[in-house]
Amino acid sequence: MIEGMSPILFVEEIEPCLGFWVEKLGFQVIAQVPDEDRLGFAMLRKEDLQVMYQTHRSVARDLVGVQTQAGGCLYCVVKDFDAVVKAMEGVETPVPPRKTFYGADEIFVREPGGNLIGFSFHRGEE
Repeated sequence: MIEGMSPILFVEEIEPCLGFWVEKLGFQVIAQVPDEDRLGFAMLRKEDLQVMYQTHRSVARDLVGVQTQAGGCLYCVVKDFDAVVKAMEGVETPVPPRKTFYGADEIFVREPGGNLIGFSFHRGEE
C-alpha cells in the first residue's frame, strides 16, 4: 500500500535550515525550487532517508486553502547516539540527552525552521 514516506516541513525560510541537515547530519540537497528571491522548496536526501522543506508562502500558492505553521516533530532512530549529540552542539536543545523508561537514549533539538527533531537510540537494536 504505502511504498515510502517523506516529511515536508513548513517554514518561513528554507535557507537557514539547509546547513542543519547538510553540515550536521550529512544530507545532500537534491532539488531546489526558487520562489522569487529565495527558495520555495528544497529536498534533501541521505541514503534511503529524505526530508523536504516548503515555505508557507509557496504552500499558499501551491495548495490553495491549506493553512500551514511551523510545528511538529520528526522522531529519528539513530545508530550512534553519541555522534548525534556531538553534531548537535550549538543547536537549541529543549530536551537534553536523557534515558527513557522504555530503554532509549534521546535528545530533542529545534532546527532553524522551528520544528522539533528527536534523535533516539534504542538499546537492543545494536
